[in-house]
Amino acid sequence: MTAKSDKEILENSMYEDDPNGNSAPTALHPQEDRQTTSNEASTASTRTTTAAAVVTSPRWGPQNKGAQELASLYSPGKRAQEIICVYTCIGLMIINLALIAKHMRLERISVAFISALCGIITADFASGLVHWAADTWGSVDLPIIGRNFLRPFREHHLDPTSITRHDFVETNGDNFMVGIPILGYLAHYFYIKTPYEIQQNFGWIAYVFLCSIFVAMTNQIHKWSHTYWGLPRWVLLLQNCHIILPRKHHRIHHVAPHETYFCITTGWLNWPLEQLRFWSRFECIIERFTGLKPRDDDLKWAKKLT
Repeated sequence: MTAKSDKEILENSMYEDDPNGNSAPTALHPQEDRQTTSNEASTASTRTTTAAAVVTSPRWGPQNKGAQELASLYSPGKRAQEIICVYTCIGLMIINLALIAKHMRLERISVAFISALCGIITADFASGLVHWAADTWGSVDLPIIGRNFLRPFREHHLDPTSITRHDFVETNGDNFMVGIPILGYLAHYFYIKTPYEIQQNFGWIAYVFLCSIFVAMTNQIHKWSHTYWGLPRWVLLLQNCHIILPRKHHRIHHVAPHETYFCITTGWLNWPLEQLRFWSRFECIIERFTGLKPRDDDLKWAKKLT
């Protein structure tokens, strides 16, 4: 897959100046120039150009038939699962943070910092792997995982800024669910280990904790990358410094057919993975051995008429 030019990104992704309108970029189609020549004065000519006709063609958004159908599949049972996961994960975050603060020693700060950085990079790769798998493979019709976990990915491509209309629970429920077993194990680790053992493995603890936090917060960061108004200044600062996923960076993924830049926590790994053609090579291997077509279900929903 070749790299996208700025023009291709502009023409095939959300209109950045009006993202929540979900309208296609304005396309100008000038009519052909008309030139009339006078028989009496063959050297003189008159050229008139009509005003360009402005054509807009919505290609996604809440009015899209596929997006509406997918949104309607959000069930009360799914909502209950998300509420339970969010509150459970937040509780475990607080417990583990308190335990880490209790055992923090000044001489372990440098080790903790490096380990935490590695944890963030791991979270970014994990976000890319899950995002790629959910975007590329499977179907909404699959039992259990289809409606509950693949549906939001299909809806998001048809209505990219629907995520900005989701509350905290709907946005983060699934990611917080992933963090529960990891943070639960970490809290248990503090309980069964001696203070000496905790100090010896403090780098690993910092790695697991920050990885879990960034995994849990990935979709919130993703939501911020689609939000163009009302973001807190500290979020804008983190985006501008590329500490979390910037808005323009993530826009590259939303160029149809959504085949690149899958990492959505920090986005740090997108460029090197793209240079390695990591995802496309992986897709070729899977397609060769299974016969499955990448993004086949995603394309099916994209073809639904508005």
